[in-house]
Amino acid sequence: MISASNCLAREKQAVDELNIFPVPDGDTGTNMFMTISAASRELARLDDPTVSQAADTASSALLRGARGNSGVILSLLFRGFSKGLKGKETANGADLADALSLGVEAAYKAVMKPTEGTILTVAREAAAKGREAAVADPSVKTVWEAICAEAEESLERTPDLLPILKKAGVVDAGGKGLCIIFRAMQGVFEGGAIVESDVSSDSTAPVAISAAGASDADIKFTYCTEYIVGREKGNSRDPLLLRAYLESIGDCVVVVDDNEIIKVHAHTNDPGLALSEGLKYGNFETVKVENMKIQHANAAWVPEDDTGHNPPERREPENEYGFVSVAAGEGLKALFADLGCDNIVSGGQTMNPSTDDILSAIHATPAKVVFVLPNNKNIILAAEQTIPLADRKVHVLQTRTIPQGITAMLNFNPDETVEENLLNMMKAADNVSTGSITFAARDSDFAGNSIKEGEILALENGKVVFTDTDIRHAAIKLTKSIVNTRKITGKDTSFITIIYGADIEEAQAEDVRNAVQAKLGNTVDITIINGGQPVYYYFISVE
Repeated sequence: MISASNCLAREKQAVDELNIFPVPDGDTGTNMFMTISAASRELARLDDPTVSQAADTASSALLRGARGNSGVILSLLFRGFSKGLKGKETANGADLADALSLGVEAAYKAVMKPTEGTILTVAREAAAKGREAAVADPSVKTVWEAICAEAEESLERTPDLLPILKKAGVVDAGGKGLCIIFRAMQGVFEGGAIVESDVSSDSTAPVAISAAGASDADIKFTYCTEYIVGREKGNSRDPLLLRAYLESIGDCVVVVDDNEIIKVHAHTNDPGLALSEGLKYGNFETVKVENMKIQHANAAWVPEDDTGHNPPERREPENEYGFVSVAAGEGLKALFADLGCDNIVSGGQTMNPSTDDILSAIHATPAKVVFVLPNNKNIILAAEQTIPLADRKVHVLQTRTIPQGITAMLNFNPDETVEENLLNMMKAADNVSTGSITFAARDSDFAGNSIKEGEILALENGKVVFTDTDIRHAAIKLTKSIVNTRKITGKDTSFITIIYGADIEEAQAEDVRNAVQAKLGNTVDITIINGGQPVYYYFISVE
């Protein structure tokens, strides 16, 4: 895994360049590298681990470090190794192939609409070939070579399964990244040296998290108590009883169980009672008890990585509801704070925050129920991974753009139930049409159009609709196009919000607004906002 991380570091730019979508978003190779590098750092600290220990360490680090859809899928693939190698000191090729198959199963379940011709296909076909090869020869070298060879052949077939790849003349970027990882692992399995890192330790840039009005929390329960219990065979005691007991002696209770283990998190003033109750279900595999008052006095949580990035301080869930939003640009961060967001994770277009970044923001939100607004389609999956990890209830709204996130926040009603709010917030968000003006990050042949690096791109609801050479003209044309599209589909337009970015002056935004107003007349209310977002000259919200 360490060797694979270092190999991917050297080739991540080549993987990035396979992205057919020319928008300067967080790219596949970069996201996969930043995800696997989180595991590499943790694995480097281990001293002669068993395969089970190595797999557990990698799985946990990958999950927390996952960035973007490709990073989350990568973390899910290797989560299968944690399950498949559980309790093993060593493993043969058959064990690895079975473990990979478990990971493939988890990855397919996590993706709402799995697309063939992607990293999912490459992993699935490689795992199947590995299990087939293990029947004749279960050695690691033989089985993993079969996995590598099939992954590379599957990668070459991705354009046949995904027409958009064939049009662009490329293979799937995520599948390519996975092949690099698999082949690097094979090099070590065959006795080769671990590829050395030539990337500086700050390659995973920290993602800032700002808190709106954060203050010292009143800690009611002193000890954060966490443990994993290996379930005894024949023990039919219901874990719901454990949850109920823990809630009677503390708060922030999370109990997650499967057929083999029960994972517990709770805040209490008597960890001994919490531990004694857990022993009724089996034997402890891990136990951790921390004094939160001492941590609070130290004013910082020790980071789990080497980036020097201290997560925000964890706060007790005192309020009923809280909000975490992802946004880039000081203006947008201030706007979301004004709308009621407790914490804003810096990220989006140019840097996808990790699962751990979002989780830290959730834990810094003093609420029993936290709504998370990813505001980017490539962040939704990473945000959803926080749900079982958080010590409070988390709901991830499927907001795919900044305008959707703003509208969702505006439609929250504290007098309604969680379910009513989820329904109404997303219904309002789905009624928003979003336009974006940015530039092409690379040459591309997208949707049959030849796009040159640096050209102005106009996107309507995430799809490139035309290119231009003038930012002003593109913004005016795109806004009018969105209004016309809504009219054709039977949707009226009452409000337009033009959010201008860091590279646009207020006078330029005013000029665009006046030009749009002149074309649409006074029946539409048009507002401009200084978002300060990087990369995107304009976000245009039409509703």
